[in-house]
Parts: sequence; C-alpha cells; structure tokens
Amino acid sequence: MKKVINLLIGALIVLTTAACQSSKPNTDATTLDSIKSAGKIVVGLEGTWQPWSYHNEKEELVGFDVEVAKAVATKLGVEAEIVECEWDGLLAGLDSGRFDIVVNGVDVTEERSQKYNFTTPYAYVKTALIVLNTNEEIKTFEDLKGRVTANSIGSTYMELAESYGAEVLGIDTLEQTIEMLKAGRAEATLNSTLSFYDYMAVQPDAPIKIVCETEDALAVAIPTRKTDKDASLTEAISTAISELRAEGTLKQLSEKYFGGDVTSE
Repeated sequence: MKKVINLLIGALIVLTTAACQSSKPNTDATTLDSIKSAGKIVVGLEGTWQPWSYHNEKEELVGFDVEVAKAVATKLGVEAEIVECEWDGLLAGLDSGRFDIVVNGVDVTEERSQKYNFTTPYAYVKTALIVLNTNEEIKTFEDLKGRVTANSIGSTYMELAESYGAEVLGIDTLEQTIEMLKAGRAEATLNSTLSFYDYMAVQPDAPIKIVCETEDALAVAIPTRKTDKDASLTEAISTAISELRAEGTLKQLSEKYFGGDVTSE
C-alpha cells in the first residue's frame, strides 16, 4: 500500500512539474511569433493627419497609412488593431510595448535609426515651409532664425525648424497650425508637401502658401523596437512592403489619397 501511495505521489509530482513547465511563456518566441500567435498586430497612428490617417464624414478611420497598415497585416496573416494616439506619444508607445509598430508617415533619420529598426521605405516626401499669403519676410528656411513656428512635438518638422534657429510651439494637427498662423501666434510651419496640397484641396480659400521646400525627399518607413526578437518582424514587414509595391497596391493607395505616386524614390 505504501509503495502504491509513493508511486501516486511521484506521478503527481511529474504531472505538476510538466504543467508548470508548459505554462511558462516561450522566452525564445520572437515578436513576429507572438503577433502571429495573437492573430493581430497592434498599430499606432495619429488619426488626425489627413490624408495619412483621419476620420471621414462618417467618422470612419481612413487614410493612406490606415490602408497600408491593414495591407501589411494581411500579408502577415493577421488583423491590424489600430490605436489612435497623439504624435508625441507614438514612439513612446512603441518603446513601452503598447504598439507593435507605428505607421504614421515616420521619416527615417539617423537619430531614429540608432534607436529603432526601420523597414524598407513605403513612401518618399518633401518638407514644405508654409506661411500666410501676406508674409513676405520668410522665403527660405534660413529666414526662420528667431521666428516662431508651430509643429508637432518630436517631429522631424520641429527638429528642422529648430535647426534653423526657430522657436517651435507644439501643436497636434495641421488645422491647429493654420489657425495659429491666422491668429498671428506663429509665423510659419513645416509639413509634408502632400499634406499641404491635400489641405488646400479641401480648403481652397485658406490664406497660406508654400515659399520653399526641401530638395531631397525623406524616406518614410515603419519603425519597430531594436532588439533581436524584433528583427524578424522588421524583415517580414519589409517583405510585405516589397510585395505590395510589386503588385501595384502601394501606388494605387498613393494615387487614391495623394493624387499621385509617392511610393517610389
């Protein structure tokens, strides 16, 4: 009887140990493995930057980045769970793991590349210097020295304005920027040439103009966390982007939202 009891206890210990081991998370799983296991990829974007991501008249979230994110997710075999967030919280959300990726017209810069992995670019844009129609004092980026501009905190537009000696006021949307220009609280703003033309298509009477733009286009790509476990995710998304470009999907989405192809360098 004692022998039987010992055998039962031994078997129970083995089963309990196995159950505990099976409940432990797989520490070898990559971020891509975790995403596929969950069946979704969490995407951070603004939702207030037309035509990249915005709400239409039906309050539906639409835009170039929204559709790119969904197309990439489909290529990965998962759903895109999109979370809206202000610009200055997007990369912080990526750092903390709130988002798996950020699809928000993120320019690839040397500083950002030191902290994040970037996929192959999916768009290329130039930066425009925008002022009121009545402004005849600001004509070049060099004229920004000592001037006040309005731009999203932490954006490349803010960094560029500051590099020319401007004082930058933080804002959330292009619409807010234009209102600040009209009210005289800011003298200029920097933004994507594409966003400017899209805004003017909706607001053709807006009293603003482009006085100059950057010569070189900035590459726009998708950042991921810079770890060994995230490298496979970057590679998978880069492959997806390359396939979407080869299939003509990227060009089609670009023409839908920008009126032209911004997906080729």
